[in-house]
Amino acid sequence: MLKNILATIVGFIVAAVTVYIFETLLGHNLYPLPETIDPNNMESIKANMHLIPIGAKVFVVIAHFLGIITGMTIAGIISKTSIIPSYIVGGLMVIATITTIVMLPKELWFSLSDGILAISAFFFGKSLASRFIYGSLV
Repeated sequence: MLKNILATIVGFIVAAVTVYIFETLLGHNLYPLPETIDPNNMESIKANMHLIPIGAKVFVVIAHFLGIITGMTIAGIISKTSIIPSYIVGGLMVIATITTIVMLPKELWFSLSDGILAISAFFFGKSLASRFIYGSLV
């Protein structure tokens, strides 16, 4: 039980750090946001979405995809007995992705690719995590 709680917490942290690395460290460095955008202000981002480089948006989609997969996989590796921690991590990250899609006005291609790849990542993450669950037929 305690191991599954730890698996969920660590998996979620790994997912969040993965998103941060790909979205902020890589994406924003390779495709800097215009100086008129304050990345810490949601209203500034909303008002200036059209100014954000396409490359930065692609990195957001990649970040969400990889964050879900890595978080779910790490949760499975740590748990070793249950897929539930992976489901929780993946579910929370998919909800976070969908919330971001709804909160920020985006082009259709961006919203669709982010949503579809987040859901795909959940199933791919489930497949990877289940390989580390002993005695699992998941």
